[in-house]
Amino acid sequence: MTITETELAEARAAWGNGLVAISTAYDDDGIEAARAVADDLLDGLYGFEFGPILFKPTLSGGAQTFRTDKQGTLSYFIGHNPDYPQDTGFGLKSWRKVTSETSSCFIEGDVAMWMGWVFFTNKDGETIKVDKSFGYKRAADGSLKLVLHHSSLPYEA
Repeated sequence: MTITETELAEARAAWGNGLVAISTAYDDDGIEAARAVADDLLDGLYGFEFGPILFKPTLSGGAQTFRTDKQGTLSYFIGHNPDYPQDTGFGLKSWRKVTSETSSCFIEGDVAMWMGWVFFTNKDGETIKVDKSFGYKRAADGSLKLVLHHSSLPYEA
């Protein structure tokens, strides 16, 4: 079944709502609660079952720039992993709202690519804008799973 633009919007919203859930769990109940939420979220949103994913987080570099498995992805979102000492936990930044603006998308059958801007608002009302590219593949259960997630800060001249 061909992926629709509505499904892409719903998948982005689920990702953003999940990030808010990680932050809220951390703020309310600490790192173990955030880890549990993030662990479930990653299983639901990322296509680890397909093999290595293509994840380039915004705030990563050096030998650990790219993440292809759940351990590296989870570490980026919640930190607290000695194997990834530079990860501070992007999901722990007290996010309260995540929205997006589409630049373009490409859909072919059960694979879709999206790129645009994602806006993250924290509990103090401060917002940051990030350039994102998401690639999805439809899973056997019909859900869309991220197989590509590239993120960077906007270019400033």
